[in-house]
Amino acid sequence: MPEGTITALRAQEHDAQRVNVYIDHTFALGVSLATVARERLYVGMHLDAATYARIEAAESVERAVQIAVRAIESRPRSVAEIRDRLQRKGFAPETIDAAVERLHTGGLLDDAAFARFWIENRQTCRPRGRHALADELRRKGVDAELVASTLDAALTDEEAVRAETLARAAVRRYIAAADYQTFLRRLGGYLQRRGFSAETILPIVERLWHERGGDPEAVDRSLLAEQ
Repeated sequence: MPEGTITALRAQEHDAQRVNVYIDHTFALGVSLATVARERLYVGMHLDAATYARIEAAESVERAVQIAVRAIESRPRSVAEIRDRLQRKGFAPETIDAAVERLHTGGLLDDAAFARFWIENRQTCRPRGRHALADELRRKGVDAELVASTLDAALTDEEAVRAETLARAAVRRYIAAADYQTFLRRLGGYLQRRGFSAETILPIVERLWHERGGDPEAVDRSLLAEQ
């Protein structure tokens, strides 16, 4: 690691947000303006090996934070998603920990807020049952207890009401089914893929079949379990 005195801090030609640091008139490393400010770098500052290592580490955290921020700008992310992204970018565990801490402190990374966003977005754009929402959030790395409490708070209407709203919006696709079993398999399968239970689905499918004038004939309800 270079040791010596900072003799120049020069803005990079193609990126005004980055600075080249020269030690004893020789280029040493490039850092962001945020690292310059955070580490209080100035011309004439003496750098020993430990200080240089600290600056390198600070710059690594800064780069990790910027990568995470760009990901978060496209949509909110869970902590696990950000950790995974930074890991794939090759950052060391201690750098990832520091970046996550800064993002959390700055209010940019919060699994509770992420879970609320995910549920609200899904219910608005692509409605899902509780089971499907819980599974999606767990796969995003959100703690199971947090998932459960957030779902309890967010899903204030009845599961059956949400399922029936979704079913009525989709029923035209399946209304031409020749018999009840086909109607159940198709519409029931559609609802099941969106995380609703058979217990919720069956009365809704029967009601919609009856409304279209079909006979609610005897049916093997295990059909749903086969989807």
